[in-house]
Amino acid sequence: MNQELPIKKIIHVDMDAFFAAVEQRDNPELRGKPVIVGGKPGGRGVVSTCSYEARKFGVHSAMPTNGAYRLCPHGIFVKANFEAYKEASTIIREIFFEYTDLVEPLSMDEAFLDVTENHKGNPSATLIAQEIRARIFEETQLTASAGVAPNKFLAKVASDYDKPDGLTVITPDQMEAFLEELDIKKFFGVGKATQKKMHALGIKTGADLKKWTEIDLVKAFGKSGRHYYKIVRGIDNREVKPHRTRKSYGKERTFSEDVNDLDWVNTFLDELATSISEGMQKIPTAGKTITLKVRYKNFDTITRSQSLTHYTNKKEEISTIARQLLEQTEAATREIRLLGISLSNLNLIEKEYWEQLELGIK
Repeated sequence: MNQELPIKKIIHVDMDAFFAAVEQRDNPELRGKPVIVGGKPGGRGVVSTCSYEARKFGVHSAMPTNGAYRLCPHGIFVKANFEAYKEASTIIREIFFEYTDLVEPLSMDEAFLDVTENHKGNPSATLIAQEIRARIFEETQLTASAGVAPNKFLAKVASDYDKPDGLTVITPDQMEAFLEELDIKKFFGVGKATQKKMHALGIKTGADLKKWTEIDLVKAFGKSGRHYYKIVRGIDNREVKPHRTRKSYGKERTFSEDVNDLDWVNTFLDELATSISEGMQKIPTAGKTITLKVRYKNFDTITRSQSLTHYTNKKEEISTIARQLLEQTEAATREIRLLGISLSNLNLIEKEYWEQLELGIK
């Protein structure tokens, strides 16, 4: 089972009913009710996602909204607000990057993280997953489920094991027993048609699947048979592959109440600059362009930026410039819903380039 390979520590984070949860967070009257995101029934729309209250009635993602209405006629159908989802997703992604640069986003609401080596120097992937979930809730008021395991397949299965707001850890010692007890429908790559065929062949659990040889699985399921043979034995050597180089680093906060106290706002910017500085120094990275983001009470959003001739990650400099940029806004006369600071034009690419030259890699 490739025992010579080092044991990795992979976390899969999956937000709980993400779009619907954002709607319930931003609209208190929707909390505890069956919320269905994807437009109103009567057209040709499909469900983007739905709250857990709606799922009890059989509603699920990708089904026609007309079908969702038949199952849950008392459901509350809302149009998707992608700007709000993107805002929450950005905050969550930045939290991931505080722990590792090996982040592989699968969508707006889920990602793999390789924390075998991490910015915090924390040897416990379980504690990191707990921290990340707590941070996400603290900064977005949204819950996330997470799975911790030695590989991507198991981490993804684990994150779905105790939803919502759950954490499941599969250690290398627990892997074999976990997979043998696992319902076959939980295996990645086993859709409804394959599940039906497996059931017809007497394969209902991982233990049943494990009895089959690789040759027999290939005969029964084609090339996918090799995949099934490996995953039931916990063999998944796929790397967590970041889709992009980090282009910016920042933090923002949506306030529970709109604020108009300028002294309080400036103090908050000082605290935000300190947190950003500490995070950037741990990566480590620095940036040349500082951007202030302000969202007013009526959701008007503006940004103000200043570029430097040098890289910085110093809290004093970040704070001073953020305060100066605030003077270019209407913060003194309008109530503020959200404030954020970010640094872009990072030196990560330059740093990686010189490291490659030193290694003789062209």
